[in-house]
Amino acid sequence: MDDFLLRALAGGMGLALLTGPLGSFIVWRRMAYFGDTLAHSGLLGVGLGIMLGIDPTLGVVMVCITIALCLVVLQRQQRLA
Repeated sequence: MDDFLLRALAGGMGLALLTGPLGSFIVWRRMAYFGDTLAHSGLLGVGLGIMLGIDPTLGVVMVCITIALCLVVLQRQQRLA
């Protein structure tokens, strides 16, 4: 096999071994849509970064941190549950 394929296979296997238990923990904590929400807010961060003329990576970080904090606050409110 090609060296690239071996490294990709090893990386994929390592990632699968790490994210399997993490996925179970996320479902157990009832945060299944947290990652999906952050992924879509990352797209918002890229768009805002380009529109505002700043580095899109900085836009993604700022938007994702803001959305993550909002989600944690909303998760702790009992009225929404």
